Amino acid sequence: MTTQRYKFLDLAQVNAPYMDAIREAVLRVVESGRYVGGEECGRLEAGLQHLTGAPCAVGVSNGLDALRLILRALVERGDMQRGDEVIVAANTYIASILAIIDAGLRPVLAPVDMATLNLDTARLEECVTSRTRAVMPVHLYGRVCWDERLKEFVNRHQLFVIEDNAQAIGACAATDGLFDSRAAGALGHAGAFSFYPTKNIGAMGDAGAVVTHDADLADRVRALANYGSDRRYHNIYLGANCRLDPVQAAVLNVKLPAVESESAHRRAVAAVYDELIDNEAIIKPELTGADMVWHQYVVRCDRRDELQRYLAEAGVATDIHYAVPPHRQPCMSGVDYLAIGNALAQAEQIGDTVLSLPISTCTSVDDAKAIAAIVNAFK
Repeated sequence: MTTQRYKFLDLAQVNAPYMDAIREAVLRVVESGRYVGGEECGRLEAGLQHLTGAPCAVGVSNGLDALRLILRALVERGDMQRGDEVIVAANTYIASILAIIDAGLRPVLAPVDMATLNLDTARLEECVTSRTRAVMPVHLYGRVCWDERLKEFVNRHQLFVIEDNAQAIGACAATDGLFDSRAAGALGHAGAFSFYPTKNIGAMGDAGAVVTHDADLADRVRALANYGSDRRYHNIYLGANCRLDPVQAAVLNVKLPAVESESAHRRAVAAVYDELIDNEAIIKPELTGADMVWHQYVVRCDRRDELQRYLAEAGVATDIHYAVPPHRQPCMSGVDYLAIGNALAQAEQIGDTVLSLPISTCTSVDDAKAIAAIVNAFK
């Protein structure tokens, strides 16, 4: 088996620069005697408020629960009812769809912009029915899914915007959001963050957050995440236990200040790939500036599996995000969803052709130059 000269991701290497500070932070939690909630959770929420410009943040257990809790809160408040529809790109990760279904809502699998691999905002009108209540822009691979067409569309139809911001922490839109912020996660009514260990800013376990401009919605999310209780022994919702672990919050408080430097490194690696990869068999992602934080650098190739094997033999580790689109997952059998136009065919084409190249802090600019040369030699 060929030795990996160029790793895809090594979390021990990623976390090494932070380890002394992380040990101190975790020890503070252990010695505090406060193991649910507490100061570290509050600090992380304040940090996310500062990062996004949104006035409210609630730490939760993971990114999927962040989406679930937002949608549940909107249903509990009466803004949506069971059977109402949420528009989402057909090629998203399954978590986006699971959250919609869990809230008793109907996913509308929408067409994809094949240049950006995000929701095609030029085709949103095709997705509207009498039950449309929300749009879920997914900032896939770290590229912000937000423009004037989407903004005008949701304002005209008076729809809620729930951002799946699992992959785009620190990214900014080129145009204003619905409120005062251009930060991904704070463009619409509420945004869901994931701090899964492989994310640009990752915990050492599961963690997530909800960011919102709506204080009432934030209160409902916090209650739903804490057994449905608004105060001790007073349960107003059929809630769940989706609270943020303070140990993970402590880890994230160490790493969150590095979001800008993390993004800058990824942009530098992406810029090398963009400049140097020159192979007719490879479709590169569009390089669109500061809006992209490059959670993944995803190329497309009609001979993807052959390309992946070739790169592995040359010592380049890669991954696929994602090989099987949501509508083809076994769990979707029998689920009531609406597919628009050629959205499912697009999702399948994307799943068959995408390949992620190394782009984390494990990948240096010199590594990227070498990888680009290896990619160019693919015949």
